[in-house]
Amino acid sequence: MAHDLVLRGGTVVDGTGAARRVADVAIDDGVISAVGDRPGEVGPGRREIDADGQLVTPGWVDIHTHYDAQATWDPYLTPSGWHGVTTAVMGNCGVGFAPVAPDRREYLVEVMEGVEDIPGAALTDGIEWGWESFEEYLDDLGRRPFVADLGAQVPHVAVRTHVMGERGVGHEAASADDLAEMQRLVTSALRAGALGVSTSRTPLHKTIRGEVVPGTHAEVDELLMLGHAIADAGHGVFQSALHHPDVPGAFGWLRAIAEITGGPVTFNLNQIDAAPDVWRDVLPLLEQAAADGLGVKAQIAGRAIGILMSWDGTVHPFIHTPTWRRLAALDRPARRAALADPAIRAALVTEDAVAGTTSFGRFVTGTWSKMFPFTGETDYEPGPERSVAALAAAEGVSPAEYAMARLDEADGQGLLYFPLMNYTGGNLDLTHTLQQHPGTLMGLSDGGAHCGAICDGGMPTFMIQYWTRDRPGDRLGLEAMVHRQTAQVASHVGLHDRGVVAPGYRADLNVFDHAALDVEAPRIAWDLPTGARRYVQRARGYTATVCAGAVVAEHDEFTGELPGRLIRGPQAAPAS
Repeated sequence: MAHDLVLRGGTVVDGTGAARRVADVAIDDGVISAVGDRPGEVGPGRREIDADGQLVTPGWVDIHTHYDAQATWDPYLTPSGWHGVTTAVMGNCGVGFAPVAPDRREYLVEVMEGVEDIPGAALTDGIEWGWESFEEYLDDLGRRPFVADLGAQVPHVAVRTHVMGERGVGHEAASADDLAEMQRLVTSALRAGALGVSTSRTPLHKTIRGEVVPGTHAEVDELLMLGHAIADAGHGVFQSALHHPDVPGAFGWLRAIAEITGGPVTFNLNQIDAAPDVWRDVLPLLEQAAADGLGVKAQIAGRAIGILMSWDGTVHPFIHTPTWRRLAALDRPARRAALADPAIRAALVTEDAVAGTTSFGRFVTGTWSKMFPFTGETDYEPGPERSVAALAAAEGVSPAEYAMARLDEADGQGLLYFPLMNYTGGNLDLTHTLQQHPGTLMGLSDGGAHCGAICDGGMPTFMIQYWTRDRPGDRLGLEAMVHRQTAQVASHVGLHDRGVVAPGYRADLNVFDHAALDVEAPRIAWDLPTGARRYVQRARGYTATVCAGAVVAEHDEFTGELPGRLIRGPQAAPAS
């Protein structure tokens, strides 16, 4: 009998870290039924994809996305769906949309708009509220098809606000009754299928009104309560966004949660210039936790947390000048027309910035030596000689004039790049080191978030294209990078049924030409609800992406197949 699908003659990188090998992969009923190393070992398929000369890997598993709202209107989960992601996990950093009473919906929109830079109008227009409890939210998602499987985590911000109302928003300490109710809600959500719980402890996460989100200053007892909820449910990962310099000081309660749950704990680890050596303090703590049998891991990015700047984005170098503040009130055509006025351009170049809290804007204003023109897919590790400051000096113009000219390129769609985090020393050597440490996990792509400032949802493609092929000098091994984006992260969040090319595992697979794989340059698209804008970045080089045995993309275009579903709880490994 013919197999449903056969990937014929590809070079299999199986997700375990084992050496690549040429093999045929057969798929039946949504799972891998056979992997044959010898010609003819795998019989014919009703459909076959010629993978000769190409790589066959598990589908990418992205454990750090923010599709909590987008999943209710976009079954393709872009940009992740463009980049070979077959499993995405959302509900990170403590933010999300359930549980929620009807009179709290607007507040959670304000939180998400501020923290993740997703336009509030798009959220308000796009979300079709059909839930109050987290269980009802899962039921709503469970009725929807997707291009990839989707897992959800319980957001602390929503839980605290739901239980405590204005007291929670106002950062009051939770009472014993508050803690008990929050624990009950989280435990129930986990039992209904949530994969974990998340919280935020960083002052960078603010609502659109500029207030830090609920839970930022919660007492440790409240954090431990979340751990007890995981223990009560019997499963769940704990994820936290921490204030980067505070990571060593937070390690005590992270360990305590791991001890309570007996399960995985992960936190965001990024390196900022103001505290360039924090990572050196963190790695020994991770090593000691592992030696003590605790599953505490640092979630790291595959490149700098880089801010993209354009006239239409959330941030650019002139965002806090008095003149731009007046222009910001205009519609887009009027702003474009105003930018052609020499007097306005001269004012933007010469005015001093005024105080402001625009997301990320305070970091980039006037920092010309860490700002770079961005023109293509390989611009994520620019040297200091390519900075706006250096190039402006070479041309004999001011950095502000040079930056303005770059923003004007491509009919006003020019981009500047500001590697805010993980670029200490003017390179990605730190990322190279951290990617090889056993205490770290691949993450922080933020797919679906930071629509007007960051575009890192294509990181899974970038990890293969840049780190295993294009980076000058030190690179990272292909087998290791595939493992980090598949089996390693899948198992961390309890999804033991995927991430490996072997019989019995889910048929989530990518077929691609290693030599041709690329991320395209980011661009602004106006495709969110209400026509709101976001940066998008597509991929080139994927011959096919398969989810649950269905070919969901061919030659970098969606086929229309939507086999992905909501994941409810941990998934067991195939029987051996």
